[in-house]
Amino acid sequence: MTPFTENVISIIKNIPAGKVMTYGQIAGLAGSPRAARQVVRILHSMSRKHCLPWHRVINGQGRITLRYDESYHEQLFALEGEGVEVGLHGSIDLEKYQYQPQ
Repeated sequence: MTPFTENVISIIKNIPAGKVMTYGQIAGLAGSPRAARQVVRILHSMSRKHCLPWHRVINGQGRITLRYDESYHEQLFALEGEGVEVGLHGSIDLEKYQYQPQ
């Protein structure tokens, strides 16, 4: 596993309940600011294996990226269950809910 992948996994594991982070934000903190798509790949391939809270990761516009299907609703309900308000078209107020690790 590359150091970048290890960093991404660690960052995602540490997003607290009721907070979200963006793909790009995670990529930047993991050491490669232009690697948001790699974060997507890591989430897709390693969420189960590493028990990642994948539902806390959203796009840079503050929206759930998944299409309106079972996975979209799973993410929506998981976020709402943690107290995150999800608006129209899966929008989330980043000023209120975005996690900024120290």
